Amino acid sequence: MSYSLDFRRRLFKVKAKEQLTFQEVSARFGIPIRTLFRWQNRIEPKTKRNKPATKLDMDALRKDVEDHPDLYQYERAKKFGVGQSTIFYALKRLRISNEKNALPS
Repeated sequence: MSYSLDFRRRLFKVKAKEQLTFQEVSARFGIPIRTLFRWQNRIEPKTKRNKPATKLDMDALRKDVEDHPDLYQYERAKKFGVGQSTIFYALKRLRISNEKNALPS
């Protein structure tokens, strides 16, 4: 659950005004102490998680899809040494869908 920036600021104003400890603020507002420490360091909520793929080389995957378009995800996963869900999310990130033709050729 994300708390508004206004609420976070009010919480720290109450803490300063009443000279409360983090433990007392946690009990009063029902927010974990770790969250309060995180808010103390950075009060603005994060809007995006900007984290690139770390397990997989996306260029190599794109080239593999171009070279072998008929492979299944589990076969690609075995080839790259990762899990099938990693391939699924990487293909999704690359905006590559595996739509098969329903009619036999």
